[in-house]
Amino acid sequence: MVKLSVVVPFYNVQTYAPDALKSLELNARDDFEFLLVDDCSTDGTPELLETAARELPGAVHLRHEKNGGLATARNTGLDAASGEYLAFMDGDDWLAPGHLTRVLAAIEALSCDFVRTDHVQVTGRTRAVQRIPYGPQGVPADPRTAILPPERPTSVDYPYAWAGMYHRRLLDRGLLHFTDGLRTAEDRPWIWRLHREAESFAAVGMPGIFYRRGVSTSLTQIGDIRQLDFIRAFDQVISETAADRDSATLLPKAVRTYCAIISHHIGSIERFEPAVAKKLRSMSAAALGRMPQDVLDAALDSMDVERSVLLRRLRRRAGDGAAA
Repeated sequence: MVKLSVVVPFYNVQTYAPDALKSLELNARDDFEFLLVDDCSTDGTPELLETAARELPGAVHLRHEKNGGLATARNTGLDAASGEYLAFMDGDDWLAPGHLTRVLAAIEALSCDFVRTDHVQVTGRTRAVQRIPYGPQGVPADPRTAILPPERPTSVDYPYAWAGMYHRRLLDRGLLHFTDGLRTAEDRPWIWRLHREAESFAAVGMPGIFYRRGVSTSLTQIGDIRQLDFIRAFDQVISETAADRDSATLLPKAVRTYCAIISHHIGSIERFEPAVAKKLRSMSAAALGRMPQDVLDAALDSMDVERSVLLRRLRRRAGDGAAA
């Protein structure tokens, strides 16, 4: 029986894929499988994965005939997974030797639905440990208790799917799949759903995954229309949280986070193509108009002056558009 399935999407990462694949080799076990999903790469990535499928123990090569984005690629891997536990890695990142075995031992010992780990952020030659913003370590807890407070970073602000491990019962309940077609912020609705609907989780430290920042093919580095999928992602967070039994308590966090992300993108709008920048402004204004206005008022009152002024101006733009 497969104990652990690791879903690893790849897209045009031939420069970094060898490091990722070598790290999987250094984590391999007879009861692990590695689902290598090629999202229709156009460089040398497919050939690297074909070789890995022959030489890497437990490797399975899955290929998309059409590029679908990270969320869709992860879903392809989840659909093929047979493990009792599941984990993720991206094709331009890598793992410390033995990391998967250590995290697996932790989640089995804790008997919880999922565990979340710290990670190492790699920017060029600089490395820095990034910790999950949740205090207790190695103690199972109700995931809902890690969503609040609204004004501070919490576990839902640490959305990285690869920073953790998940029991198969979450997959069987429909909690591990991503919103198909989302090309950025795909992990935001995902992490919120996990924390609202799973029954137990724990933070376990263990910073054994290395997250490569500044990769030229990453959407975080590209200012095209795909970046605007964050609006669809956060609209989903708002709508699903509004339907939750604790909506009155949780919505302030969801709205405030959405506002912070809008402010971040507007504040760095010069990196977008001109047509995309224009669309970003109009879509952001419309998003503010869709939010629960009383909750939005409270969120804006709680933010620093610079962001609050920027967002209030955007909201007025939405009102002016509606009046017109």
